[in-house]
Amino acid sequence: MNNYTKGSLSLFTARVLSGLNVNAMGYLLPLWIAPTSCVTLRLVFGALVFWIISIFAKPESVELKDKIKLFLLGGLGIFGYMSLYAVSLSHTTPVSFAIFNAMQPLWVVVASAVIFHEGIDARKLMGIAVGFAGALLCILSEPNRDVADKPLLGNMLSIVASIIYAVYLVFSAKMVGHLSRMTILRYTFSSAAVVALLFSLFLGFSAPLFENGLKITPFLVLAFVLIFPTVLTYFLIPIGLKYLNSTVVAIYGYVTLIVASVVSFVTGVDKFEPVILLSLILIGVSIYFVGVNDEKKRVLNR
Repeated sequence: MNNYTKGSLSLFTARVLSGLNVNAMGYLLPLWIAPTSCVTLRLVFGALVFWIISIFAKPESVELKDKIKLFLLGGLGIFGYMSLYAVSLSHTTPVSFAIFNAMQPLWVVVASAVIFHEGIDARKLMGIAVGFAGALLCILSEPNRDVADKPLLGNMLSIVASIIYAVYLVFSAKMVGHLSRMTILRYTFSSAAVVALLFSLFLGFSAPLFENGLKITPFLVLAFVLIFPTVLTYFLIPIGLKYLNSTVVAIYGYVTLIVASVVSFVTGVDKFEPVILLSLILIGVSIYFVGVNDEKKRVLNR
């Protein structure tokens, strides 16, 4: 198996799990667990698992400047993304969140241009414009929907979460070149967990699923979230970051959108409407314009 195939399979698996996670989190939040409490559980659990796994991995020396970068990447990137992810899903639908989450390739291009001065050609500009059109269409259609309590707020938070994760991908791609994925994961999740615990001290911890006896179904859903989308997904993503261009990594977010949409429509969590299909098509076209040519075996220069 060549490196490109290895990276692609890793990302495909990670994004399928992410799509299932959107619906799992939609089920849990906020009825069975508060958004910030769920984020704290995910980050603390992930940090513990990654530190335990690292015990059996080859020791790696990490320079102080890299530790600082990793702590900032976790505290701002992972915690920021997961927090906005959870809060936005409390107010909007899984499909709407997944639509905005799928716009990560657009934000990756913008972030790469702003931070690392990578060029943006006419094709990518066209893709960004089409993507914004799809997002705007989804936003404007929300007031007529009755399956979310504050869809506009949820959608705005979804967009910000997508931007934060795109920036995380851009910076992570630069770190993967000289640090192992276990080193990156244990430091980023540790700093994110510390920030989450500090927030929990001020906001409190609320999880009705643990009160008055254990609730089996929500507990099993939470266990799935902790083990697969939290640990396994973040374990697989660095493999993609190592072997694929960051734009291609973000493109796999479209798999998340497809999985989340299908599950939501099949389970009746969300309602299928023609405007959603049109938004999906526009986002898909935008992703094609932004990153389809980057799939030709181009590896990140780090």
